[in-house]
Amino acid sequence: MSTSLYQDLNLRFNDFKQHNLVALHHFDSDWQSWEIHPHGEEMVMLLEGEITVVLKTPSGEQSQKLSSAGDYVVIPRNTWHTARTNTLANVLFITPGEGTQHKAGE
Repeated sequence: MSTSLYQDLNLRFNDFKQHNLVALHHFDSDWQSWEIHPHGEEMVMLLEGEITVVLKTPSGEQSQKLSSAGDYVVIPRNTWHTARTNTLANVLFITPGEGTQHKAGE
């Protein structure tokens, strides 16, 4: 995923006010950043491969492994999250893009 993806789309779509982003991403390594969506839940669906979605919660990190096509997770609003994998994964994201923030991995 391009580090300027949201910046570029924010300019084009008025900071995603009242818009959702539907995106298909192909990746084969851990994300190098965390992200958060303050304006709604994000749906992440595995189409191929295998990933582990990691959420930062008040009680610590929680992991959800997606290993079969059609497996999905709904990421709660205002929850920092990242993805980990070491195989090629094709993943569908439906994201409330307004106000999305990113921070470097820890």
